[in-house]
Amino acid sequence: MTPDHKLYLVIGGVVALLAIATLITETLRRRAKEPSAVIDNLVARVRAWWGMVAIFAAAFVLGKNATIVMFALASFYALREFVTLTPTRPADHRSLSLAFFLGIPIQYGLIAADWYGLFAIFLPVYGFLTLPAVSALAGDPEDFLARNAKIQWGLMICVYCISHVPALLTLQIPGYAGQNALLLFYLMLVVQISDVLQYVCGKLFGKHKLAPVVSPSKTVEGLIGGAAGAVAVGAGMAWITPFSPLQAAGMAFVIVVMGFLGGLALSAVKRSLGAKDWGDMIKGHGGMLDRMDSVVFAAPIFFHLTRYFFT
Repeated sequence: MTPDHKLYLVIGGVVALLAIATLITETLRRRAKEPSAVIDNLVARVRAWWGMVAIFAAAFVLGKNATIVMFALASFYALREFVTLTPTRPADHRSLSLAFFLGIPIQYGLIAADWYGLFAIFLPVYGFLTLPAVSALAGDPEDFLARNAKIQWGLMICVYCISHVPALLTLQIPGYAGQNALLLFYLMLVVQISDVLQYVCGKLFGKHKLAPVVSPSKTVEGLIGGAAGAVAVGAGMAWITPFSPLQAAGMAFVIVVMGFLGGLALSAVKRSLGAKDWGDMIKGHGGMLDRMDSVVFAAPIFFHLTRYFFT
């Protein structure tokens, strides 16, 4: 089976699953005697996923550069949401302009150029040193440390971490040439299936809250059920990866754990800012960062584990 055939088969499988999910959720909605927030939420999520899967599929089919541009736009919108909820001052505007209009293009341009050595350190070193220096030149020291820490943190999670997803396309894995888009799809699939199963298992079986103040919807039962399901799916999808089934299960477990921690950490950030969602860009899903919160922690770890052990 060629890499393209594998990709089309996986996309077709996801479309089939979405079709089944659409049928089930619409049936539940119509049979419900009273309005149900849970069912309405599931319906909205499935409908939103149709749009997102269409965008992902188009980018993958169009190739590496289209995928890189798609994730660069995702970083742009995620950073915009982060900055919108994070108080800034006029003295920070130059730093923010640099982050948006230089940081994002250069970071993703380095991926397109396959320049790993600079891609890996550009934002954590040069970006993190430049932005506070530019803010200092503006001459406003009030809450200087807190303001710049917020900008740096936003740049880290919204740009640096997310950029590791398309960076998977640059890995040169022996015996896996031309199939890196499948590796990217594997990461996103495991992350999103874990999120969905954690939500469903939490609603059906959840009794013990994991972090009731930070994220009231996260439960022990939801985490265990979601993790078990996502690891099983990850192991079953080993045929599209350079991993053995056991290695794929291990990678999926790492993705699930890091995704959970990412979602929890960003929920804590939202709570500290008094917000329920990062935005309302995607109906039923909140903002871009609400959809990428699990990815931001999982992507860099998955990228570097794959690069270290398989290239």
